[in-house]
Amino acid sequence: MNFIDLFCGCGGFSRGFVEMGFKPLLAIELDENAANSYALNYNGTVFEKKLNEILEKEVYFKLEDFLVQDDIEEFKKLNNYENLNPVVINEDIREINSKYISNIVNNNSDSKIDLIIGGPPCEGYTGANPKREKIPFNRLYRDPVGRLVLEYIRIVGDISPEVFVMENVPGILNYETREHLEKEFSRVGFDEIYFHVFDSENYGNPSLRKRVIVSNIPLNLEKTDNVDVKTALSNIDRNALNNEKYPLPEKIAKDIHKIKIGGSAVKFKACGGFLDNYIRLSMEGNSETVMGKRRFIHHEEDRLLTVREQARLMSYPDTHIFAGGITAQYNQVGESVPPSLSLVIAKEVKKYLNNK
Repeated sequence: MNFIDLFCGCGGFSRGFVEMGFKPLLAIELDENAANSYALNYNGTVFEKKLNEILEKEVYFKLEDFLVQDDIEEFKKLNNYENLNPVVINEDIREINSKYISNIVNNNSDSKIDLIIGGPPCEGYTGANPKREKIPFNRLYRDPVGRLVLEYIRIVGDISPEVFVMENVPGILNYETREHLEKEFSRVGFDEIYFHVFDSENYGNPSLRKRVIVSNIPLNLEKTDNVDVKTALSNIDRNALNNEKYPLPEKIAKDIHKIKIGGSAVKFKACGGFLDNYIRLSMEGNSETVMGKRRFIHHEEDRLLTVREQARLMSYPDTHIFAGGITAQYNQVGESVPPSLSLVIAKEVKKYLNNK
């Protein structure tokens, strides 16, 4: 079973599908570091658009930058690396014609696209955005970031896969927005649409993360055991990938000793209020929602969680690589779909396709 991933990020959404035996044929991602991460984790080749052609791009990162040779071989085995080779297009999706996608897939594979997944940027819909449009219609049709959902729908309509699965935030479920989404999907040939709301912590994710999944099939997900913070952060190898410790910003560090468990050093403005940042992590239960801009402070040490520790809070395996600078790495973790949620969705999609 083959799929493509739109707005693929560093590959969190893809990971569950790859683990269930799906093959990624193509992925599209605007952020260069995230596109490189995706390629590193799934043996992809990065391309870009130049003069109306999709051409191979010189990448900055290779496995050798992260792993020694013996570890590379083990990494490849663990990630089923040799059986994957997606085309990763590092480009604005608005610049990508669906014919490009079809041509690339046909040139690299005789197989059809069974599935399209993707998580268009949520900034236009999330309450964490203080500049979110007040009128729901404008979020989908006028906000330049919110409109990217329409690009997802465009490609789904052009390619017409058996199944599509789109991830976003609960803010997209505003009645008016939902009604417009139903009309847009119907316009491209999908009349039956299902809107699901899932709490990721019910599916093995150690951090709180409520997500909306829009699909053309019902998804009856089976809940899994809850994973608390203490379990998630246990037994991390000090030499694990992306596990470097970085100092706190000076203005945070001077008063860090005063912050109690569950407290925060600062707040940042959101739509209709403020959200905590630099949170002293509690080891009990699930952590607060991991976000691109949100940082956590270790429960005992006066330091930030490492990227690897934060990735553990998002159910990433330690074999998943995050490329780029430290801020880029944190952003990739916080802006992704938890692999544990992706996995249970992939199981349902596979069951559906097998019964077709």
